Amino acid sequence: MLILHHYPMSPFSEKIRAVLGFKQLAWQSVIIPTVMPKPDLLALTGGYRKTPVLQIGADIYCDTTLICEVLERFAPKPSLYPQEVNTALANIVAQWADSALFWAAMGYNLQTPGMEELFAGLPAQAVKDFAADRSAMATGLARPRPRDATVAYRVYLQRLASLLEGEPFLLGQVPCVADFAAYHPLWFTREQVPGMASILHTVSVVRSWMDRMVTFGHGEMSRLSATDAIAVSAGAIRATGQNDSEFQDDHGIPLGSLVSVAAESFGSEPTVGVLVEATHDHYTLRREDPRAGVVRVHFPRIGYALRQEVSS
Repeated sequence: MLILHHYPMSPFSEKIRAVLGFKQLAWQSVIIPTVMPKPDLLALTGGYRKTPVLQIGADIYCDTTLICEVLERFAPKPSLYPQEVNTALANIVAQWADSALFWAAMGYNLQTPGMEELFAGLPAQAVKDFAADRSAMATGLARPRPRDATVAYRVYLQRLASLLEGEPFLLGQVPCVADFAAYHPLWFTREQVPGMASILHTVSVVRSWMDRMVTFGHGEMSRLSATDAIAVSAGAIRATGQNDSEFQDDHGIPLGSLVSVAAESFGSEPTVGVLVEATHDHYTLRREDPRAGVVRVHFPRIGYALRQEVSS
């Protein structure tokens, strides 16, 4: 059972919804709040509050980079890492799209006209709450000012257009993980703040590529309550830890230690638990929650900081 904790206007959630459609997967949708507090989500993650989160039983996967890898293992065909595409290049482009392209796009999208369109019809307090929440998440993060973001977004769109000249997808004839990473911030521009979408008018090849991405759909979605998702975790069969031969120690922290993992930049609230896995590409923490039971929370290594905690 694939359970996605998300909300409709979240761009990173759209990245994963599109991947679920591409792989034609059935999944259950748990809608979470757009701003804190998020008590039901934190019962599963232990602190991580970014969107989306993928749940499979009592295994909780954070960050869309890791979620894409998990979905690839869950359903290898069609592949996000096809043989026709250089995997290293695809990952590099995806990382750029999830960071530089995303922040340029959102700096452009969430200017005053975009915010007014996004929250049209909602109380003024909703806008204030959203702005305050995102400001708290971005503490210490250097973000481009709106005019600088607009300049960067235009340049990045032209770069995407250059990649797409003569090709249906960014890196060739078939889609790969880079397409889904680049798609979601542009989706936000076109679908969530269409009054700002004039910036896409000069890149017709990009718009045509977006149309191809839309055809993947979102897979077979059904609704699930947060309470039921937590019950799924509480009733799940518990997985064991990793084999010692897979342990990659880059911090001098042995398995079984009490640790915290937190994003290095945006949304850096830590999750604290016992380190039960540390492979070349991810960390896994075991933690216990009164409602969710024993939970395993997974993070990618890249973009996340591992710290040893002092037991109380």
